[in-house]
Amino acid sequence: MDGLYRLPLNAPLPLDALATALRSRAEALGFAPVGLAAVPGGPRLPLRTAALERWLAAGHQGGMAWMNDPRRRRIEALLPGVRSVLAVGWNYHVAVRPAPGSLRVARYGWGRDYHRVIDGRLRQLGRWLEQAAPGSSWRACVDSAPLLDKAWAEEAGLGWIGKNGNLIHRRRGSWLLLGHLLTSLPLPPDRPAEPLCGACSACLEACPTGAIVEPFVVDARRCIAYHTIENRDAELPAPIRAQLSGWVAGCDICQEVCPWNRQPLPASTEPDVQPRPWLLDLRGAEALGWSDAAWDERLRASALRRIRPWMWRRNLRAAMAGGWGNAWTDP
Repeated sequence: MDGLYRLPLNAPLPLDALATALRSRAEALGFAPVGLAAVPGGPRLPLRTAALERWLAAGHQGGMAWMNDPRRRRIEALLPGVRSVLAVGWNYHVAVRPAPGSLRVARYGWGRDYHRVIDGRLRQLGRWLEQAAPGSSWRACVDSAPLLDKAWAEEAGLGWIGKNGNLIHRRRGSWLLLGHLLTSLPLPPDRPAEPLCGACSACLEACPTGAIVEPFVVDARRCIAYHTIENRDAELPAPIRAQLSGWVAGCDICQEVCPWNRQPLPASTEPDVQPRPWLLDLRGAEALGWSDAAWDERLRASALRRIRPWMWRRNLRAAMAGGWGNAWTDP
């Protein structure tokens, strides 16, 4: 036995029993937390869509033109006839720390490309659902799909959207990557999560570049993560270079200071999230000598492959100029 919930496929279950079986199957595939939302959702969903519109109108997306995809405002465009959304969390918190003095890489990129991992397991779940409920349709979505993923995860009860823009679970913090399975089945939903940030402003105060311009609003144009991953310019902007603090691929500062992440958290033992050793001890002088082929090998099946070798070198030089990861002097 593989420990997965099995259905008598010749005897379809009532929708509430099918929902229970679907959650059980998702948990057996390594997802937690897991929740269901009904489409079109409750009164908070239109507010989240309106917030997206304001964010886009203000230009906070920077060069991320794909954030303006109109399908992001209409979930029906992703799956005609969608009635329910299964939202799942993928824990990427691991019980290891980078070596002292090493350059810094966001935790989400330490292991295998989460897009592949989450998508593959959601597709397993979708195929199982197709067998369990013949005639139903489904679609698997990770954060590369034009979906209001955090809003739907909030609607499904996985956690609330915090002031730093991340989804926060009261016992797992925000070290969660999200996936969604859209389905045409009208499954009974879970209760939406309630926000628990309260008066805390730790993330706003800690952001060195002031990217969290107000609670719940992140301006990508000021964000270290955006510039080290998405910015294709030859040089980083001077205000970003001056505040890198050793970050060369993403940034976790607003998560590291969050009180919900400073409690004891469950650490994942999943092989796919375990760190590649070189990311925990990244030294600038050594990494600057790596060829494009060497970078390609190190980044194989990594979400950080989005950062091209020349961008790594740009980021490394900028961080080292600030005194991190070996002193850098231009030859």
